[in-house]
Amino acid sequence: MDLIFSTCFLCLISLFQGISGTTFTIVNKCDHTVWPGILGNSDIGSTGFELPSRGSRSFQAQPGWSGRFWGRSGCTSDQNTGQLTCQTADCGSSQVECNGRGATPPATLAEFTIGSGTQDFYDVSLVDGYNLPMIVEASGGSGACLSTGCANDLNRQCPAELRASSGEACKSACEAFGTPEYCCSGAYATPDTCKPSVYAGMFKAACPKSYSYAYDDATSTFTCTGADYTITFCPSSTSQKSASSTAPPTTTGTTGTTNTTYGSIIGSSGQVPTYENSPWFPDFLTGESSRTLSPDVFHTTLLASAVSFICLFRFYS
Repeated sequence: MDLIFSTCFLCLISLFQGISGTTFTIVNKCDHTVWPGILGNSDIGSTGFELPSRGSRSFQAQPGWSGRFWGRSGCTSDQNTGQLTCQTADCGSSQVECNGRGATPPATLAEFTIGSGTQDFYDVSLVDGYNLPMIVEASGGSGACLSTGCANDLNRQCPAELRASSGEACKSACEAFGTPEYCCSGAYATPDTCKPSVYAGMFKAACPKSYSYAYDDATSTFTCTGADYTITFCPSSTSQKSASSTAPPTTTGTTGTTNTTYGSIIGSSGQVPTYENSPWFPDFLTGESSRTLSPDVFHTTLLASAVSFICLFRFYS
């Protein structure tokens, strides 16, 4: 009887590991507190929190999750109202939790679409500008699974015309000038007509594996299958090397241009671009919720339930 129960228990563990989803671990190696923000198509336990220097926190996301992470800095609470405001990347909720609001540019963004038995797609985007160094590292997955991000401090290199008033962030050319050629909008809303500007070239030279402008897909989108991910603010020198020394792969993911809510995924005109052939375009931005389980996950859940029932029946019979 004990052998049957132990065997069934191990079967259940094995089955449920297949549907447990992806673990995101957010690490703060900055010498100051960071307030990470989270925006996604479903709840993973938080939409924003306070992370002290050298602190870390993990979250579990189910297959099919699409979303982004960023870091707010210089946040303070009003002594009278308790409302939170942040010097950079504020989400405008007036709270530690962002409650479904995105980052106000400039903001360094880590973007993910988690597969359901298929590849994950991920990137670090500077299309909404830059406020904090950030890298993404994959672990435990199969495929290329390369690290990506921007470990350099672009605030020190930021041209005067892009510098945010606080000096703690660097705007994108689109936000600074608002013209179609910089925002990849209007007559410049295609890969053929929208070319990288001198400012995008500056971002790309400093951070070659990050998105520098809207159509910077080939050297900026990465894939991995079945991985967990660590997102590190102000990474160490070791992480900096891994985020800059490996040549990026050529991939086929497609993103749009920028606005104040969705960065490299939503168009500057405020419209969602149609990329039907893009395998990683987040469902939650097109109104197709991923809250329901995929067929593979649903079948696995049913199988696990059946095994559990058989185990309990044999145990009590």
